[in-house]
Formats: sequence, C-alpha cells, structure tokens
Amino acid sequence: MGEAARQTAVVIDDDADVRDLLVQVLTSAGFHVFAVDNGFDGVDAVRGHDPDITTLDVNMPGIDGYETARRIREHSNTYILLITALTEEADAVLGFSVGADDVVTKPFRARELRARVLAAQRRRPRGSAPAGADSARDADPQPAPVAVLPSATPSRLSGNAGLVVDRATHSVTIDGNPVLLTRTEFELLATLLEAAPEVRSKAHLAGALRPGHGGGRSLVSDADERAIETHMTNLRRKLGDSVAEPRFIETLRAVGYRAIVPGGTPSTSTL
Repeated sequence: MGEAARQTAVVIDDDADVRDLLVQVLTSAGFHVFAVDNGFDGVDAVRGHDPDITTLDVNMPGIDGYETARRIREHSNTYILLITALTEEADAVLGFSVGADDVVTKPFRARELRARVLAAQRRRPRGSAPAGADSARDADPQPAPVAVLPSATPSRLSGNAGLVVDRATHSVTIDGNPVLLTRTEFELLATLLEAAPEVRSKAHLAGALRPGHGGGRSLVSDADERAIETHMTNLRRKLGDSVAEPRFIETLRAVGYRAIVPGGTPSTSTL
C-alpha cells in the first residue's frame, strides 16, 4: 500500500529508551509515528496529527499520563494505550476512567505490545473517518433509521431514542448530534446493538474486544470484566443514559447488558 494508506501513531514518553522502542514497534506494525517526551506536547501532537493510536506513559514530568489522557479525550477518540509501571488494579481502573482503551504494565514484551497494537488497528475498518472530534461533527446529520436484527450486521445500526451507530464512518449520533466515543466504547455499543435483543455478558464483551477470540470466555479475567464495567459507565455517561431509567443500554443483574432497540422496552429486572 502507498504512504497515504498508512495509519498514524503518537508516542508520548519521557524515557528515551522506551520511546525509541515504542517507535520501532509501531513502525514495524505499519504506522507513521510521531514521538514526544511530555504530556503538553503530546496533547498538541494528537490534536495536530489525529492519530489512530496513541501510547501514553503514566509517570511524566509536568502533567502525568492520566491528565494527558483527560485532555486528549476532550477532542479526540484516538485509541489510547496507557503504559505504566504501576501494578495496582486501582491504577488500571483510573486509566480506563480517564479514557484509556487498554493498559500495559512495564516491563512489557515488544511482541506482545505489537500484537495489542495490531488488534486495536483491526477494530477500526480501513477507510473509516478520522478519529478526531471534527470528523464526528462532519458525519451525516440525519441518518436514515435501520431496524436491527439479531442475525444481521449492517454498517448502520439503530438503537432506541434516535441512537445511530455507523461502522463505515465509525460515528455515533443521537438525533443527528454526534457523540464522541473511544474506540473501545464504540465497539461495545456496536456489539450490543448487533446482538439485540439478546443479552451479552461482561465476559463475552471482554472477549469480543479481542479479535480472533470470538467473544468467548477464554483468557478473560476478573480484571477484564471490571474494565468492561468501567467502559460501560463511561459509555452511558457520554450517551446521557441512566442505569435506573435506561434509554439505550439496560443492565440485567448477574447476566450482562442488552441494547434497547426500536420497539423494545427495558426489562423489569434492570438495575
């Protein structure tokens, strides 16, 4: 493929050795890479280059990785891979809460990191719209509603209350108004809509985010399921949805999540 077909990545890390390694890994995966050594320049780099993926160190001078992720999420849905030497579960949960799509702990293996990057790359169809907020605003303002069938996986999916998810442009709108989601949040929402009216467990959703695993339970840990809960909380907040009175996604205790589609009504067991 030509240079124009290459995807873009931004590396944000103050450690020169780690930064150089990340550049090598991403370049070998086919990305055009821009590297910076601090969070302030990182936010500017994401804004300027609209990358498909961003790797982000946690411990940096100036603003740390968590604050950098928060600022990036104000204008971009780039896939954020947070890299940290912190190993406590709370640190990973905090990373997800500020918008990270995946968390990798140091020391990491280069081949494993490359595999994670390629998996993230596959989640966004080639030729889809750029990741930034401006591209979401340019999406079709009034998409035609399409009913969702359990056996069908159309490019454009409709949920309840004017929700439309378009895989072709990687866009989400509610009554024509764009909603900026992370890649992981988008994939969770699309997966639930494609499955509607069936329920999907946290384990199934965690597996579905790993291409090649078919949404099964293999290799899904308790931490993966808790990460799904955090992503779902963020997704609901961005959709303006409520657990108590859901319009788009309902929770069934000890079972999982289900998308509410046109003609459907929330279950009385929703919590």
